[in-house]
Amino acid sequence: MANSSPMFLLRTSFFHAFTITTTKPFSNSIISPFKPHQFHIKSTKMERSEITAEIEVGKSGKKKIFVSGATGKTGKRIVEQLLAKGFAVKAGVRDAEKAKTIFPNLNQDLQIVKADVTEGSEKLAEAIGDDSDAVVCATGFQYSWDLLAPWKVDYYGTVNLVEACRKLGVTKFVLVSSILVNGAAMGQLLNPAYVFLNAFGLVLVAKLQAEQYIRKSGINYTIIRPGGLKNDPPNGNVVMEPEDTLSEGSISRDQVAEVAVEALLQPQSSYKVVEIVARTEAPKKSFEELFSSIKER
Repeated sequence: MANSSPMFLLRTSFFHAFTITTTKPFSNSIISPFKPHQFHIKSTKMERSEITAEIEVGKSGKKKIFVSGATGKTGKRIVEQLLAKGFAVKAGVRDAEKAKTIFPNLNQDLQIVKADVTEGSEKLAEAIGDDSDAVVCATGFQYSWDLLAPWKVDYYGTVNLVEACRKLGVTKFVLVSSILVNGAAMGQLLNPAYVFLNAFGLVLVAKLQAEQYIRKSGINYTIIRPGGLKNDPPNGNVVMEPEDTLSEGSISRDQVAEVAVEALLQPQSSYKVVEIVARTEAPKKSFEELFSSIKER
């Protein structure tokens, strides 16, 4: 029976409010030349390769993007917006039958494949395939009493995806993470959102470790840290700040999805960590302006 106590509902509501996953993105993109290894935590700083290659457009004439966590509330929106922008999408899901109910309308540019990020990089590489031009990670652990779930999904799962990309030579990786992942260094240890989220298996710490792994991998990345996620339509314009800047604020999942898609289109998004919220008083800016305002790391 579902728990409907006031305290449970408050905790669940608060949790969902804060949940949280160049070189030109598709032209002359950097390919990491090193031999891939097993994903286990051992990792060293990888230098960006000087080797470049043009990505060939598939037979459909559309670039294909692999989306991990495609049936999630944010992942679903990312898939829909990618299709609307003219991309082909390979939706990585754990439950294919569930995915068919979430994406009921047949679309020749949408392919659903079984992909569990916790099962290792080899299986993920098979799911991603050699026809994917980029990977967007919008995964997030499911709330449970398993305190290791955040580490299995938000850390190891992300690492597995990165390793799969390295094996395949995928040259762009977009991660949807969260603001406050580096709350301790920001002096936000007592921030209620930081305290609350880390009560669930230190999920923000797990996400931060995943971010650091990506940044050392040599792959062309964009890490997006949204504020509290809202299912409502957008209210206000996107505000984009450098990493470790925002400690509060919220944003529509639709806008998060839009930023993730634009990260694939804007050369200025490369090798950057951006934090985003929406504010009604903020001026509307183009995504080129927004990404250009953040320094490359």
